[in-house]
Amino acid sequence: MPLLNLSQQYSTGVLHAQECVAGMKLYTRSGDDGTTLLFAGGRVPKTHLRVAACGTLDELNAGLGLARSLGARDDDCLAQLQSLLLRAGADLATPPGARSDHVTRIDAERVRWLEAEIDRIDDALPPLTVFILPGGTPAAAALHVARTVCRRAERLIVALQAEEDIGPQLLPCLNRLSDLLFALARHENHLAGHSDEPWHS
Repeated sequence: MPLLNLSQQYSTGVLHAQECVAGMKLYTRSGDDGTTLLFAGGRVPKTHLRVAACGTLDELNAGLGLARSLGARDDDCLAQLQSLLLRAGADLATPPGARSDHVTRIDAERVRWLEAEIDRIDDALPPLTVFILPGGTPAAAALHVARTVCRRAERLIVALQAEEDIGPQLLPCLNRLSDLLFALARHENHLAGHSDEPWHS
């Protein structure tokens, strides 16, 4: 799937969200009681696993923004991933039984796109034969941090899945995303001429 298709398909939902918040204040006071509103799913405590997972996806998205601000060379791919994370967050914030006309669920096509990106980037890298230490250039180090945040989001969603339905593709999506972020971190170092630092046990 071409990269541009993802943002084009996502743009409708983003524009709707922008229209919904246009003219609204940044504060609503509605969360002062420790609850928050899910998309078409009622109010839940801010300690709810679904909210924790959504917040972690937001943290991950900010981490990708940091990597981009540090000059990461795969900027187009990272921009697509940030849009994908917004979609994933909207999906997660809308329980499967809730009705919403503006949330597009994560599907198998998104997972296949991530796999294609992993293959594309990994094919450009020297084979990995040892464990490596996270780090390298500032952008690569930021991508390694983002990878660990992605794994944390995945663990939270696994815990949520034990209690509630989350749909079939969110977990595969995050599992592939963490692999892609690892490849992107290595690619960033490779393009900068910075060799992976092996772990000496």
